[in-house]
Amino acid sequence: MSTTHETATWPRRMLALAVDWVACLLVTSLFVPVYGADAPPSSGFVVLGVFVVESAVFVALARGSFGQLVVGLRVVKVDAVGAPIGLLQALARQIMVAVVVPPLIFKPDGRGLHDMAVGSVTVERSVLQGRARS
Repeated sequence: MSTTHETATWPRRMLALAVDWVACLLVTSLFVPVYGADAPPSSGFVVLGVFVVESAVFVALARGSFGQLVVGLRVVKVDAVGAPIGLLQALARQIMVAVVVPPLIFKPDGRGLHDMAVGSVTVERSVLQGRARS
């Protein structure tokens, strides 16, 4: 299936990821030491787990992780732009993002393996707003 929508740019996606990661670090540090001598060796995995859960729930409920919402990106179904993906698809997608390799394998249209696997696309909010007006 070929997409006819413009996917989000890589710099905005990286900014969204950075915002998500910092937010997850801050939230996790409220409960578990993340850095320093008191931090357990597994603290990085705890942050990663918080990231996967946070971003999957936000993607399923709000069409974007916290960071994506902040920078104006949305994750939607590829065959019905504007419709959110389900929680299981969002969870599978975010686990693939956490593995890192799937987002680095992408088609010329900008959809990464993680998006292709669950039938989603990451777009800029303005693209959705433009379609709503049409």
